[in-house]
Amino acid sequence: MRIALTILIGLHGMIHLIGFLKAFGIFQFDAISQPVSKTLGVLFLVAFFFFAVTANLFFRRHDYWWIIGLLAVLISQFLIISFWKDTGFGSILNLVILTASIIGYSTNSFKEKVHAETAKMLSYIDTSEKKSVSKQIIADLPSPVQKWLLNNGSLGKENISSVFLKQDLQILMKPEQKQWSTAKAKQYFTIDPPAFNWCVNLEMKPWIKLVGRDKFEKGKGEMEIKLLSLFPIVNSRNDEKINQASLQRYLAEIVWFPSAVFSSYISWESIDENSARATMRYNGTEGSGVFHFDEMGDFKKFIAMRYKDTTLTEWVVNATKTELRNGIKIPVECNAAWKLEDGYWTWLKIKITHIEYNLK
Repeated sequence: MRIALTILIGLHGMIHLIGFLKAFGIFQFDAISQPVSKTLGVLFLVAFFFFAVTANLFFRRHDYWWIIGLLAVLISQFLIISFWKDTGFGSILNLVILTASIIGYSTNSFKEKVHAETAKMLSYIDTSEKKSVSKQIIADLPSPVQKWLLNNGSLGKENISSVFLKQDLQILMKPEQKQWSTAKAKQYFTIDPPAFNWCVNLEMKPWIKLVGRDKFEKGKGEMEIKLLSLFPIVNSRNDEKINQASLQRYLAEIVWFPSAVFSSYISWESIDENSARATMRYNGTEGSGVFHFDEMGDFKKFIAMRYKDTTLTEWVVNATKTELRNGIKIPVECNAAWKLEDGYWTWLKIKITHIEYNLK
């Protein structure tokens, strides 16, 4: 799709050279039957240049390609109106490029919004007091959680205050769906205070793309999904169910930054030698879930009652692959499932492709 639109923009730009060549008598074209002044000829050349730059920036995924694209369309449409009898068909191409430019603007605005939210979230981190994971600190935790921290390499390392990670995703939007949709996501976490900002780009089909942002901050959750970055599909906030679902997600994802288990807003109770319940309470929102570990102390799964739409439903996150990253053993591949009436529906597969700790 990107290549096709790049070619269309480039070819549409080249057509404008006809007006320039005719205006300066370099070559005569019957495509424009009317005489072309040198002033308009220069405008034809400027339009060609702007479309060429637009095609180049668009192909390279530059954030601001759409600005030049809009200028190119404005100049082009003025010229088309001036020679409407011969060039009116070009309005169709301008409409296509204009639509793409509007989508480009919306996509960039969405990215800048998420960037500003993330920068604000990271600014709240308190790094004045740095602590490390020690045997004394973990002594009060349930034995399976202690075993997990000893096994995953956290002991002796500095407590994690912030996280940045990238994910490759496979998603099923409905239980009956057979084809997995692919997506890429970026996510930032802070631990004190607890917060995350997750941004995803999902390609349903080559011509249908969604962008989404899931946010948890100050104990509140927000979810926003837009078609083509332009048309709102989901915009949920200021809702107790969204708040609880976002908090439950945060709690499950501490497996990527294990030192968060010491946070004052999380309490623990032992269930058996391989599992423990964590309860998280923050700013009026509360949730809990059970962490399960194997005999070696590796994280295996997290089970919680989480809101699916408006109904509390069993939600399970399973670790399918564990690796050492930045000196800490974490689950790098997971899947998430809902327990429905006819069994478990695995709707999400996650692969961590990059992770960084303590960003500031």
